[in-house]
Amino acid sequence: MTISDPIGDMLTRIRNAVAVGHPATSMPSSRMKVALAEIMQAEGYIDGFDVVTEPDKYPTLRVSLRYVGDRRKRRPVIAGIVRVSRPGMRVYSGKAVLPRVLSGMGIAIISTPKGLMTDQRARKLGVGGEVICRIW
Repeated sequence: MTISDPIGDMLTRIRNAVAVGHPATSMPSSRMKVALAEIMQAEGYIDGFDVVTEPDKYPTLRVSLRYVGDRRKRRPVIAGIVRVSRPGMRVYSGKAVLPRVLSGMGIAIISTPKGLMTDQRARKLGVGGEVICRIW
């Protein structure tokens, strides 16, 4: 089956796994998805990720989700994750008007000419680009 929006599929798999309390989720891997997972791990939204490769199969990205609290009061670190720019409607933002998520409590991931980065880092470097998603 062909997926028309692989990044949207990744974010939906993470959103669904967090909603039911799964410890991890997996999806087909790509360089863009690995870069997104690196940013989410650096910002503390996921515990980790690894790319599993098996002979004669497509590589799989396995993302370990992060939760806080004890067993009964456990809640996910990711409260919300939203795809902003999608194949049917691309959303670009200049360096002067980069989005702030919950007044800085969340992050926006931006695809810039210098690679994928958070909105805060893009502001510091003075670059704009395509707004991929928002996470809080």
